[in-house]
Amino acid sequence: MLVHTYIHGDTGVKIAASVEQALSSGRAAPGDVLPPVRALAGRLLVSPATVAAAYRLLRDRGLVIADGRRGTRIRDTAPVFTPATPLPAGVHDLATGNPDPRLLPRLRPAPAPQWLYGGPLNDPELLSLARAQFDADGVPPGNVAVTSGALDGIERVLREHLRPGDRVMVEDPCFIGVLDLLASLALTPVPVAVDDEGFRFEDLRRALLRPPAALIATPRAQNPTGAAFSPRRARQLRSLIAQHPDLFVVEDDHAGPVAGADYHTLLTHKHHRWAVVRSVSKSLGPDLRVAFVAADALTVARIESRQTLGIRWVSHILQRLVAQLIKDRATGRLLDRAATTYAGRRNALLEELAQRGIEAHGVSGLNVWIRVHDESSAVRGLLDSGWAVNAGERYRIESDPAIRVTIATLEPAEARRFAADLAIILASPGRSSVA
Repeated sequence: MLVHTYIHGDTGVKIAASVEQALSSGRAAPGDVLPPVRALAGRLLVSPATVAAAYRLLRDRGLVIADGRRGTRIRDTAPVFTPATPLPAGVHDLATGNPDPRLLPRLRPAPAPQWLYGGPLNDPELLSLARAQFDADGVPPGNVAVTSGALDGIERVLREHLRPGDRVMVEDPCFIGVLDLLASLALTPVPVAVDDEGFRFEDLRRALLRPPAALIATPRAQNPTGAAFSPRRARQLRSLIAQHPDLFVVEDDHAGPVAGADYHTLLTHKHHRWAVVRSVSKSLGPDLRVAFVAADALTVARIESRQTLGIRWVSHILQRLVAQLIKDRATGRLLDRAATTYAGRRNALLEELAQRGIEAHGVSGLNVWIRVHDESSAVRGLLDSGWAVNAGERYRIESDPAIRVTIATLEPAEARRFAADLAIILASPGRSSVA
């Protein structure tokens, strides 16, 4: 079916909405080409300017891209909601990216007074605890805000400083959520290759020859590759970035204390605009929806000003609960055990893969990145063998094919069976082979 058969409307807003509805329902698909402006205008009996306005709205929403002579097409990673498909019975989920529930603290909400309008946005004790964490990790002095998770924090700081069309340097491969967020904000990702130590120095240097507006970096537990800045690489990158004091630097520390690697920041006192976002989702639990944003005073002021117009504040019940957990010594011991356990599971899989000659990466965090030639064949073969993993396509911009495996619940004995199953799949005629 042609895309234009389900585009309708007599205004730019209605035409754009019909395309978005078609994409959300599955009637349109990523990669589909929209009809030429004049052709669609003729069919809908509207002016070409109306169709052009609709396409502009879709571009601003991050749903389509103008692709030169190929026309306007739906982005391959268009940010629309699609319901999750339940996994078949008996399949081990190594795709979702969740932490191990057994390594999360039990939640016991403490009685707290009702919070009313007119009070401070954030719990003072929680802000103090967050600031102490940032100080210990060498993050420059600054104000702290509280947001509803890491991506909410990243979105808020980007919205306050960037405009549609701005270029943003990102890791390649990069977390899907970041790429979808940039697309929804009509920001242009600039891919920078990473290895086990983070951004490759020469690739970042080349990207800075035409300075973009911002950079988003994951200092440890990089998703999907598990990369973590080494002290040496961090010093090199810090020196390079310091030459661009107007660059807006955002650091995403989504795994925090369970990353299994020390935190090495790229920030220096020379940066005018910066933000470090630290979530508790992987360490304390995704449903808490709390992240801390340390940033320069102007950025925090803008975040809090915008919060007063919308959500007003992150629930103080959640803020008090997170503060209570951070102060609890038992939580600290559990987080240490979680970091050690995840490292053991990650290393067990890497060792099993290495014994079979399969290239894989994962020096920190909850994920292992495995190079393959054919992602779809590897994913299908593993699903048939009882393993759900993610194809690397949506994480990649220019990097090579791979699959992402979340090791959070993968026991060492299971890692051996997984690696053996993958080796068979990669060696089978007509199947994927190691890259």
